[in-house]
Amino acid sequence: MHELILHCNDQQVDALTDALLEAGVLSTSVEDADVDTPDESPLFGEPGSLAHEQKWPNCRLTVLLPAQLEAQELVTEMEALLSIDLTGWTEQTVEDQDWVRMTQSQFGPIDVSDRLMIVPSWHRDEHEQLIQASEADADKNAPQKVVLELDPGLAFGTGSHPTTHLCLQWLSEHLPVGASVLDYGCGSGILAIAAQRLGAGDVWGVDIDEQAVQTTELNAQINEAKLKVGLPHALPDVQEGGVFDVVVANILSSPLKVLAPLLSARVAPGGHLILSGVLAEQAQDVASFYAPWVSLSVWRTLDGWVCLAGQLEGRSMA
Repeated sequence: MHELILHCNDQQVDALTDALLEAGVLSTSVEDADVDTPDESPLFGEPGSLAHEQKWPNCRLTVLLPAQLEAQELVTEMEALLSIDLTGWTEQTVEDQDWVRMTQSQFGPIDVSDRLMIVPSWHRDEHEQLIQASEADADKNAPQKVVLELDPGLAFGTGSHPTTHLCLQWLSEHLPVGASVLDYGCGSGILAIAAQRLGAGDVWGVDIDEQAVQTTELNAQINEAKLKVGLPHALPDVQEGGVFDVVVANILSSPLKVLAPLLSARVAPGGHLILSGVLAEQAQDVASFYAPWVSLSVWRTLDGWVCLAGQLEGRSMA
């Protein structure tokens, strides 16, 4: 297997990437050609934001080629098709690797808190032994550590991203025993599953993506967590008891702002609303959308992301 390294500008990169994929390359990836230089252009942002739509002025394209594609012929074809100059391209061999093992090596156990650990399935045996050993030496009156098994998959939420980590920490530290919980935008189901295993009562996980619903159901089964899972319309009406002691949503700032009336209405009197997927500079703006119903403040920050938390007025269950 071999890969082709190309350079182009921000006006060319989209068309070039599309044309390469049409020509049969295995994959393409784009990065800043000026990285680690004074001309580096750091771009951050969530989908839909201005920063997300911007591109680096100078792009470096790494293209993985199948055996039947010749680099020189491909470059010539792209130059003719798009009327661009790709002078300076390079080609290099990609050594055969155990790609499954290499991917797995990037996802190790995540120690969320004293009460919670996330473990990929390929680390299950070794960490069951460690947990058993630690429990044998631990204070018998201390709560048992919850170990969740979760593999990276099609739905967001492995516990490694700061936003997921923050929500898991809040649940570990503040979830009232027996609380009803709604995980809105459940993704992999990690927050709903963690809540149930940490002592919650009635737990719902909902998502607009059917793939996420299926993933949550599978992960709940693996972790022996009893959840109610479905698309948002499956939730009972607010007037019929469809409110929760804890509502958690780890999405992104734009949908969180749109969902402010809906999510606030799902919080029971005295209940907690926990939001993440919000950058530190977005926190005040997001909180302002919820101000008519619940006062939110930054509970904790991690790597530039925040977790917003607030309690609805009414009888506290904590």
